[in-house]
Amino acid sequence: MKHLLHAALLLTFAFAPSLASAQSSTTAPTILTAADAGKILPPSVYFRGQTAPIQARNSVGIRFSKDAVMLAALVDTSGYSSQVQEKYQAYLITETPLSIDGHRLAPGAYGVGFIAGNNFIVMDIGGHDLFTAHTTHDEALHRPSPLQILSADTPGHYRLYAGRNYVNFSQATN
Repeated sequence: MKHLLHAALLLTFAFAPSLASAQSSTTAPTILTAADAGKILPPSVYFRGQTAPIQARNSVGIRFSKDAVMLAALVDTSGYSSQVQEKYQAYLITETPLSIDGHRLAPGAYGVGFIAGNNFIVMDIGGHDLFTAHTTHDEALHRPSPLQILSADTPGHYRLYAGRNYVNFSQATN
């Protein structure tokens, strides 16, 4: 419990000042580069009883509005068991509800991963599975990278990619 409180305080103090300074007055959704997202994200994150460093060079985000940001980063999971490593590859933080392949995700911090069977799994910070969404393999993607966000064909919809695999998401309506 002491570690959980310490990690929560660390996240609060590391995340809040950076996020406040990174906000812009624009209301149009903006996809953030790894450099932009890396400046906002904390250097390490808490998941399933441990803290682990993020890979800032492999981070992404989207600013839906002044007060609604979603961020994701690959995480160094070397300290976790192989069972956890199979599912937990990235950390996702959202200030706004998201719709991920039809599943509603409340604001918060989550462990996520692209797993076998064309699936994307979302877990709470305790490592409990919340839902699994369908992913698509995009052979036509010209420059795959470890983690990226691209606009989808429908306005206001996006794709979170890990390599050539992606899951569709959007800001959820209230």
